[in-house]
This record gives sequence, C-alpha cells and structure tokens, in this order.
Amino acid sequence: MSTTRAFRVAATSARVLTGAVVAAACVVGVVVAIPSPWPTVTHDAAQAEVTPLPGDTVLVCNGDFRAIGRNTADSLQMVPAASPQLTVDGASEPPQSSLLSVDDLAGSGGVPVLIGQVEGRTAPLIGATESVSLAEADLSGFAAAPCRPASTESWLVGGTVETGSEDLIVLTNPGAVPSTVSLVAYGSVRGSTSVIVPAESQVALPLTSLASGSDLPVVHVTATGSPVRAVLQSSQTQTLDPVGVDLQDAVAAPQQHPVIPGVQVFESDGDNSRMAVLRLLSPERDSQATVTVRAVGGSAVVRDFTVELTAEQPLEMSLSDLPPGRYTVGVDADEPVLTGVRVQDGAGPQSDFTWVMPAPEFDDDLLVAVPAGPAASVVVVNDEESDATVQLEPVGGGEPVEITVPAGSSASVDVETETVYSLTTSGPVHAEVAMTAPGALVAWPVWPAAGAQQSITVYP
Repeated sequence: MSTTRAFRVAATSARVLTGAVVAAACVVGVVVAIPSPWPTVTHDAAQAEVTPLPGDTVLVCNGDFRAIGRNTADSLQMVPAASPQLTVDGASEPPQSSLLSVDDLAGSGGVPVLIGQVEGRTAPLIGATESVSLAEADLSGFAAAPCRPASTESWLVGGTVETGSEDLIVLTNPGAVPSTVSLVAYGSVRGSTSVIVPAESQVALPLTSLASGSDLPVVHVTATGSPVRAVLQSSQTQTLDPVGVDLQDAVAAPQQHPVIPGVQVFESDGDNSRMAVLRLLSPERDSQATVTVRAVGGSAVVRDFTVELTAEQPLEMSLSDLPPGRYTVGVDADEPVLTGVRVQDGAGPQSDFTWVMPAPEFDDDLLVAVPAGPAASVVVVNDEESDATVQLEPVGGGEPVEITVPAGSSASVDVETETVYSLTTSGPVHAEVAMTAPGALVAWPVWPAAGAQQSITVYP
C-alpha cells in the first residue's frame, strides 16, 4: 500500500471514530437531559398583601318577650308580655343604638341594635345582654340572652312541640335589604318552610307551624339577602300553671368536640328523669359520640357513655342520675354533631328551666355583659395541656377577679349583675355565664369577639 493511500485510510478511520464518539455523547446527553429541568421563561404576577379594614361591630338584641294565645278570637296573635332590661357597654365608649320595628307585635317597644364604630383598624369590643322576669298567669320565670351579630346560618337545638309548650322562632333582620329565611326541622317528622323578614324588622312564628308532630325538633336556619339573628323563645305550662321560660341562643354549626360548661343538676321530690336531659343530633351522617361528664372544679370523670346516632334523627338521654351539683359535659364524635342540655330546677309551679348550649373556644380579649337578675357566676373550662389564667375586670371600674383554671379542668367565679366585664385569658378556654335562684334559671355561652381581619393577596 502506498504512503498516500495509507494516510487516507487512517484519516477516514479517525473521522468515523470521532463521529461515533460524538453520536454516543449526544445520545447520552439526551438520555440524561430528559429528567432534568429545562430552562423556562417565567413572569411573576404583580401582587400585594392587603389587610382589609374591619367593619363596625353590630349586635342584635331580641326585644320584648312575646305572649301567644291570649286572644281567644285569634289564637296565633302575639303581644308583648314584658320588655327586657339591657346591660351594655363598650371597651372604649358606649355603643350607638337604634330600634328596629316589629310590625307583627302591636305595642312593642322595638328591638335594640347596638353599633360600635370602627376605630382605625380595630373593631370595637361591645358586651350586651338582655334579661326579663315574668310572673303572670300564663308566663312565669326568668330568661336572658346576649345580643349577638346576625348570621347567614344557625341552628336552634332545644325546641319542643309537646303539650303545654309554646316555642316561638324569633328572626331579626338588621340589614337594609329583606332576607329570605329557610327553616328546616329535623326530627321524627321532617318539616320545612320559608319566611320573608323585611329589612330592619323582626318577625316570629310558632315552632308548631314547622315541626308539628315531630319529636325533639332541631331547626336549621339559613338566610339569603341579609343575615338574621335567630332565637328560640320557649315557655311551658303544666295543667294551668306556668313552669318556666327561656331564650335559647342559636348554635353556629355542628362540631365534633362540643363543650358545655356549667350544667347544673337539681334534685326534685317528683320524677327526676327530666331534671337534666342531653339532646344530640348528627345532621349529615351516622355517628358515634362519647359523652364525658366532669364536676366543675375537678378533672375526674363522673360519668361517661357512648351513643350511636342515626343521621338526621335527634336523640335524648337523661343525666338526672347525677348527684346535685354543677358539671361540664363534653362530647367527642366522629362526625360533626349538635348538642345541648336542658335543665330545670323543679317539677311544679315556681320552677324554671333553661337550655345550656356548647361554648366555643376563644383566647382573645372580649366583653361579657351580666344582666340584672339573680346571683351570677362564670364557669371556665380549660381543655389544654397547661394551666390558664383568666381575669375579669369591670369595664366601669372596680376590682378585677382572677382565677387559675388547671389544665384539663374547670373553675367557677362569682360576678356582679348589671355589670360588663373585660375578659382576658392566657390560653384558649370555654366559658359560660349562669344565673340561678329559686324559680329563676339561665345559662348562655360566652362568645368570642369578631376576629381580626386577615391579610389577603391582591393581584392587579
């Protein structure tokens, strides 16, 4: 082979080998690059964090206690039976007030609406509660309820249509537009209806118009157009004797772990089975609920039991076998449930009853109004793993009261009537106000103040 030809063969071999190496490298590079991130071109949208200004604090009261059936010519006519006493104050100054009209209640003094104007970026704290005492031929007892914001959804747990009971669903619309309110009754007989509540007014309807023939009715209230304040007014008569009145606050929604502080059990010479009764409802699905009862001031379990709940079917059970005293009732369910405890202090004339509802957990400062009436106390429950210190200080001046609530326990402190207290706590707690005297019995949850406005992201 000549030198020139040998050179060409060598050169060609070198090119072939180099091409093979380059091709192999390309294949390896593609294989390696497949799972690797590829370069992209992105543009971050313009955005800004904005904290909305809070609105005015608006609390809606209940107004006159209604009597029904006094006019024999019109058994459904309602008239004012008594006007409540209002205890109210604000953290910085007293709130403004106005009266809503009550067209279906001739002679009514109107329904108070309390407005605390926003200060800078802070929603003002307001505390307000109404109370009313009745001693008439058809109504007797003591009732009280806090003034609260209107809501688009709420539940009335403690209704009854049994003989001798007169339950009224009271709906108040503080808004500037009418509200269409849908009412659905859960129970042995399902019932539903709707009612228009005009702007800035109050209407009421008998529970029997919605849940006639239903055992243990629980009412779901939903409002469109404008939020409403829903309250269940109850009165009871045995034979011809009135045996109590009540104003039951609405529950915002079902819960898996409701806590009911301050359930007082009384002893009676007659049938004790109805002295304390627990009601439960799982509105959506079948559920299993464990009920735990502890004495106020202690952490030991006094009684516990498990209940099987069928969806949409309310269930009641007696707690009257508990020794007389005050208790905290806790429920742990695998589905959200509604609950409440009805207690009464006697079985005949000069007795009274009330529904004790679950108290939400809170850890922010708030105001608690204790109205005119019998001796009052605040029951505090601490479900956390560390002790909590709670201080109650009169807004109008006076000596503060401080209590330490041990972890997993509860405590009670006496408070003055016709006084608004500023409540501060070092940790999350539940609280209930209770007022008790012979023939006068009420209890209601302490509700947290309107929450601070959270920041939101705005994309122009």
